[in-house]
Amino acid sequence: MASSELIEALQALAHERKIDEFYLIERLEASLAKSYQHILDLEWDARVTIDRSTGQIYVYELVPVGEPDEETGEYSEFEERDVTPDDVSRIAAQNAKGVIASIVREAGRQSIYEEFSDRVGDLVTGTVLQGTPDFTIIKIREGVEAELPHYDAKRNPGERNERPANEHYRHNQRLKVLIIEVRNPNADAPRARGEQARPAIVVSRTHPDLIRRLFEIEVPEIYEGVVEIKSVAREPGARSKVAVFSREANLDPVGACVGPKGSRVRMVVEELRNERVDVIQWSPDPAVYVANALSPAKVSHVSIDEDNNYATVIVPDDQLSLAIGKEGQNARLAARLTGFKIDIKSETQAKESGEFDDLFGDNGEYEESADYDDDYTDKNYTSDYEEVSEDAPEQEEGDAE
Repeated sequence: MASSELIEALQALAHERKIDEFYLIERLEASLAKSYQHILDLEWDARVTIDRSTGQIYVYELVPVGEPDEETGEYSEFEERDVTPDDVSRIAAQNAKGVIASIVREAGRQSIYEEFSDRVGDLVTGTVLQGTPDFTIIKIREGVEAELPHYDAKRNPGERNERPANEHYRHNQRLKVLIIEVRNPNADAPRARGEQARPAIVVSRTHPDLIRRLFEIEVPEIYEGVVEIKSVAREPGARSKVAVFSREANLDPVGACVGPKGSRVRMVVEELRNERVDVIQWSPDPAVYVANALSPAKVSHVSIDEDNNYATVIVPDDQLSLAIGKEGQNARLAARLTGFKIDIKSETQAKESGEFDDLFGDNGEYEESADYDDDYTDKNYTSDYEEVSEDAPEQEEGDAE
């Protein structure tokens, strides 16, 4: 390749890839200097200059002049000796391929970072390109790929798992994913394992905000800000609870999220591969909020200790299993949703413990709290749960946090 052709190729590449032309040439000069020092077996460092107009390449050996510094042992002055070889253009062309490929990769990652760094938390739709045991590559658009990590925590304790356990993907499958990180190629922080070969964008299918963004798509009232999602608690792939609030007194936030015949929430459930989604009404009253969070179970009474962030809940005997949930899931999600540590007791257990004698009358029957709304559960939506039969084995009191 002639010198003029080399410079023309560099200029064309810089224009096409939107890379600074002088930066590209400076990187090539630095790379060539290292190569020529080795090829020419120079005793001292080399410096290469490329004429910006003609593309002519010059190679100089930097020969030190005078005495080195007594403390550092380094020279401060150098004499440039021209050692330009006859086949300089051929060597430069060979070297340029690797340099250009490296610069293009770096520029591409920088361009992606600049475009997507402000989009962390956004929902994007992509196509599955390939999968490995540790991560899945998602194509967001031409030239832009993302990594959905699902590392085994035992084998790779420092890596993430952003894939629900019940999900497996096929080639060309379309997925909605949440952007949770965009790696900065110029960051000083330690790089992730194999980061140079991995996409700069990291996405998730387990993050609670994924549900927020899905509801924003399906529910216009949420997108417009009339209905607000106050909190989300999630066990990815199994079940989620979403607390919603309406800024308009006449608008039912739960009904808006569920939609006619459950059409809106059904779209969210389908995108989550049939993960159960409970939509409950948020309340500024912590007792009502905790009771709603335990839906579909009906609650008799809630006592709140705000100083210790603790809630004691009494439920009818036949609702104890439902309130706690399978393996404690319902109580656990309710605790995460509300931020309270929740202790659940049946009415019989509360009577036997003697802790809540003031809640029962002289005849031993439960008296409703005057400020408690017994109809709160009618405002909540719980998807696809199994009623607990009267013959179900009795469970001990539940304590969730």
